[in-house]
Amino acid sequence: MQPNSNKNLSLMIIIFAFICGIASLSHAQIRKFAELSVPDIQAIDRNNTIIIIPGGIFEEHGPYLPVYTDGYSNEWMSWELAEDIVQKSKRTVLMYPTIPLGVGSPEDFGGHKPFSGSYTVRPSTLRAVYMDLASALGEDGFRWIFIIHLHGSPAHNRALIEAGDYFNDTFGGKMILLTAYKYSSDPKRSPIWTSDEKRENAGDIHAGASETSRILFLHPDLVHKKFRDAVPQTASISKDFVRLAEKEDWPGYFGSPRIASANAGAIIMRRKVENLSDLAIKILGGFDVSSLNHLGEAGNKSFKTLDQNLIRRSNELESKQRKWLQSRGLK
Repeated sequence: MQPNSNKNLSLMIIIFAFICGIASLSHAQIRKFAELSVPDIQAIDRNNTIIIIPGGIFEEHGPYLPVYTDGYSNEWMSWELAEDIVQKSKRTVLMYPTIPLGVGSPEDFGGHKPFSGSYTVRPSTLRAVYMDLASALGEDGFRWIFIIHLHGSPAHNRALIEAGDYFNDTFGGKMILLTAYKYSSDPKRSPIWTSDEKRENAGDIHAGASETSRILFLHPDLVHKKFRDAVPQTASISKDFVRLAEKEDWPGYFGSPRIASANAGAIIMRRKVENLSDLAIKILGGFDVSSLNHLGEAGNKSFKTLDQNLIRRSNELESKQRKWLQSRGLK
């Protein structure tokens, strides 16, 4: 082999090693919290570390999607967000294990008993869990926490926002439910659906074309093959949510799952991560999210009905549990 060839080979090896080092950099700075030992945790630089907590909920998603649909989406977004944060802020990310608890399900629009698969907790329970966790992490010196728990129930979002407010006021840090805020990094994105598809899919807030597309992208094996036969549950105006959900034969979704595609799901998920990443970087730079609208606000009449039915159901459950505790002399 000629001398120049040796030099070229050495240079190629150095370049390859450098590229591999860069490629693995973000992975080296994203650590699974569950795998750390006590000394590992004690050695972490609190000021330059962000904890991401993915959330999940067991909730019916009609006859075609898994009950853990929200959880699958939240977990994927959490890891993608972590990659972006490491690359853009050069900080370490600790990935907390998913907490599979959430509040409310779309059956509350119709005031029905929850479907099989909708196994949720009361708002006060969810808030207490996250306040306890906020106390534990705050007392150990952590100051940056992002929660990724996209779920549409206003009571769900209020509970987590309030837990974050407690952390912020008590420890002087930031615990933010990123997915609660109505924020777009690029409001002028091109549409995903045609005009006819948009009309058919109107009111797609649960298990319609959007969520079906997301799971076709993330876990196509978990989407029931008959989704192409789904009868549209079009909610053209707000009151249609209540009208549809009150029906005894309502299938548990709004919109039109049959127009879904994996390609649309990939676009939707990437755009959501772009929004979350842009917002997270702004928050790290001092942006105050209180200027943004959020999902904890039950704006229209249908969502107020959803909220009222959920609160009534939660109060009934709390009363039932309290009576049992009292009957046993427990507190």
